Amino acid sequence: MSDALVGMVLCAGLGTRLRPLTHSLPKPAVPVCGLPLVGYSLALLAAAGARRAVVNVHHLPDAMEAVARDAARALRLDLQVSREPIIAGTGGALREARHLLSGAAAIAIVNGDILFDVDLGAAVAAHRASGALATMVLLPMPAGARYNAVELDPGDAVRRIAGRFGPGGEGLSPWHFSGVHVVAPELLRRVPDEPAEVDIREVYAPLMATGQVRGHRSGGYWNDLGTPARYLEACEDVLAGRLPLGRLGAVHPLSAPPSAPGLWLASGAVIAAGAVLRPPLLVGPGARVEAGAAVGPLSVIGAGALVPRGATVEHAVLWDGTELAPGERLVRAVAAGPHRVPAVD
Repeated sequence: MSDALVGMVLCAGLGTRLRPLTHSLPKPAVPVCGLPLVGYSLALLAAAGARRAVVNVHHLPDAMEAVARDAARALRLDLQVSREPIIAGTGGALREARHLLSGAAAIAIVNGDILFDVDLGAAVAAHRASGALATMVLLPMPAGARYNAVELDPGDAVRRIAGRFGPGGEGLSPWHFSGVHVVAPELLRRVPDEPAEVDIREVYAPLMATGQVRGHRSGGYWNDLGTPARYLEACEDVLAGRLPLGRLGAVHPLSAPPSAPGLWLASGAVIAAGAVLRPPLLVGPGARVEAGAAVGPLSVIGAGALVPRGATVEHAVLWDGTELAPGERLVRAVAAGPHRVPAVD
């Protein structure tokens, strides 16, 4: 029996630009307002009709698998895990997961280190209607950005990627790749067995000449969380309502009614008399904010975290279980256990 849609979330990367945060958690496992980043990707897949998904893991594989399984369970998604002893690249990841993806009628691939609000169902429908082997979901190129371009002809066929993959041509328009593809099962057979690491662009290159790689033009919020500044920006965007959350269903991180406008206090959060709270602000379950502490705006206090007397938290994120020192100031930064990471690019 063939599944209409199977998802694959790519979670094997090292997350080097987010170090030292990614010394303790893989990038797709980092919390964004209480929900791991991979949970957002899995929720998009579920909203598009997927009932099972695959994640690949490499860096801190046990931690990544545990976080992904918890997120999938909350969405009632059947999850399978592909372990990569050596990072295999996007193409190699598909090859390594062939046996787990069998039976799919279409495969939606999502980079696990992005936050993207996309109508994935519309992208899947466009892919099916085109008959292409692969469809790349594309966004307008951000002004001043240095991203490698995906170039389309007037009929939305991909003709060149990153200036060097594909045949090219005249009259092409540059687009930004979102990190989401939809592919036909046949594409899995086009991925070579060697070398171990295969760039998906190398697989696409010979297919572009015959129009078998298409672009699907989309819009919507997108953030690659590539630096501490971009990570903090993502958390702030969720709190400020700049990221639509309607596709997330049961895992919506702000689904509980706010205690006051822009103020979300989870069950078991303890706010002492004399603490100052400035929304937008999320305080996780079991977190404590002591008297004389000032928290917010645009801040997230993780589950079981402590903001002690005299401490200040502004435009900042505390990971679960993190404790600040009395009087400590955390401003435009991320606190994760012993680490204090300024929000810089």
